[in-house]
Amino acid sequence: MKGLARREFQLVLLRRMADYQPGLVEDAVRALDSSRTEMREVNARWQRILRSRTFPRGRRRYEAVLGPPADAGERRVGDVVCEVASWPPFPLWPGLRFEITMAPDGSVAREWLVREPGSPVPELRTVDDLAPWTCVVGDLAARWDGLAHQDGDAPSRWHVGFAAPDGSSYVAHFVWGLLQDVVSV
Repeated sequence: MKGLARREFQLVLLRRMADYQPGLVEDAVRALDSSRTEMREVNARWQRILRSRTFPRGRRRYEAVLGPPADAGERRVGDVVCEVASWPPFPLWPGLRFEITMAPDGSVAREWLVREPGSPVPELRTVDDLAPWTCVVGDLAARWDGLAHQDGDAPSRWHVGFAAPDGSSYVAHFVWGLLQDVVSV
């Protein structure tokens, strides 16, 4: 197989999540009728695709892997208008779409899971409600004010600092936009 398919792309997403949630990833790999070995092999193939001079870039790269997007349009990010495309939910994460945001030059500026329009949003009343894989960055942003967004230590990672109602401070760690854990700071 030259590229990847939706099933394999889920394994790519899981590979980075394994750093935070190995148990959840093991369960998900089994649900995909796969193995850790296949997950590593698929991730290695994805890395070759990312570095390839001949594989399409930008949105076309994801279309080659995932097919045509379910939705595409423009979104203002600060002073810049960016193109956005998203694909239907994966079986592992019903209610979540994979979305890419492209800079004006066509390069992918952000790629992550986002809430599917109309899907139920989890109730996030307290920090204890922030369990792994229950919400995406946008869900947290809709619940708490004064978030401090930070790039992670890898392109697929994102960190969000926030204060709980009692004033205590936390950092939520996301991989591909999906919550992995929350730590007190």
